[in-house]
Amino acid sequence: MIPLLAAVGAITIAVLLWRVFAAGQRIGVPDRRSTRGPDDDPDFLRKLSEEQRKRPTSDDGDS
Repeated sequence: MIPLLAAVGAITIAVLLWRVFAAGQRIGVPDRRSTRGPDDDPDFLRKLSEEQRKRPTSDDGDS
């Protein structure tokens, strides 16, 4: 019984140490700063602005 408890304790300590030291590396996790929505993308905003300028406006109140 004691060897089983020692093994569980050693595994628990190993997992905790791995999580502490691997937390700074974040292997396999995409960088949050690289993900941008369309409203943060200057190219998207520029194209949207150009499309709105090209679109004819109607003054009859219909949307």
